[in-house]
Amino acid sequence: MCRYAMIAYKPHYACFNCCKTFKRRLMGDIKKGEQSTFEAKCPECGELMANMGLDFESPKKNDLKKWEHLKSLYSVGITFHSCGCNGPGYIPNSKEKLIEYFEDLKVNYLKNIDFWRTRIEPTTKVERDKDNQRNWGKLNTISSNFKKEVVKNQDGIDFWLGRVREIESKISLIK
Repeated sequence: MCRYAMIAYKPHYACFNCCKTFKRRLMGDIKKGEQSTFEAKCPECGELMANMGLDFESPKKNDLKKWEHLKSLYSVGITFHSCGCNGPGYIPNSKEKLIEYFEDLKVNYLKNIDFWRTRIEPTTKVERDKDNQRNWGKLNTISSNFKKEVVKNQDGIDFWLGRVREIESKISLIK
């Protein structure tokens, strides 16, 4: 078997200051058994670069609008990590689309809060069994142990309020 047959994908790192990308091997690829590090410094300016993932395609160096958008994506945790088979999923292609995407998520999260505010908590085993059958998806989001324990409405409200806060902080980072 050829020794080059098992070449690993290299993560793509971006320097938003220099508008350049580099592929970097991980330390574990170079020295077997060593801890892999995901930090890389830009060879030009020396600043830490962003690990954008395997499926990242960089824009042209002079396309400053796209570079600024990628920086916004990275600031809210959106990168291009995947195994290369399915891709990273939906990634908005503009600041406006990114805000719209987060606003849509927020609306969905608020609908989930409404569910938890209006749900009648079961008090008997029969009610709990019916609730588990009818609402298993919503219950499982809050607790994977929902079949053995009663999921309180307040737990659901707290969970989704936390998600709304996360989205609002991401939107404020973008604006």
